[in-house]
Amino acid sequence: MNIKIIGVGKLKEKYLKQGIAEYAKRLGKFCKFEIVEVPDEKAPEKLSAAEMEGVKEKEGERILAKIKDKEYVFALAIEGKERSSEEFAQEIAQLTTYGRSDITFVIGGSLGLSPAVLKRAETKISFGKFTLPHQLMRLVLSEQIYRAFMINNGSPYHK
Repeated sequence: MNIKIIGVGKLKEKYLKQGIAEYAKRLGKFCKFEIVEVPDEKAPEKLSAAEMEGVKEKEGERILAKIKDKEYVFALAIEGKERSSEEFAQEIAQLTTYGRSDITFVIGGSLGLSPAVLKRAETKISFGKFTLPHQLMRLVLSEQIYRAFMINNGSPYHK
């Protein structure tokens, strides 16, 4: 099984890198896990609606270039479906049962994901109505992927 997280922007914070590295190490027993960073589009603080769409479109092109046809794609989007950890674990298990062994999660930049990326995704997932920094979301998502494997393996990790 291959699990990939595609994130916009470079992760700079050491504590986030360390947390993700820990979950990546733990996930190594269950899957090939990788994080792919695509450059964020440089933009001024204040943007018009058209400029915002242009930024999302350029970032979206970079994201789509990193996704292969056979990959099952989850887009992290506030309008996505919220799931419990158990539901998420069951979804991952079902995907693998039906031969979907290449799973990709996409985290957009500060403006979100382009319509093209949202269209490419098989499903949209939400971690609630909170707005979280996209760099922090990589850590949260990495932990939830690990938790899903632990649930599916009957581990006491998930309580």
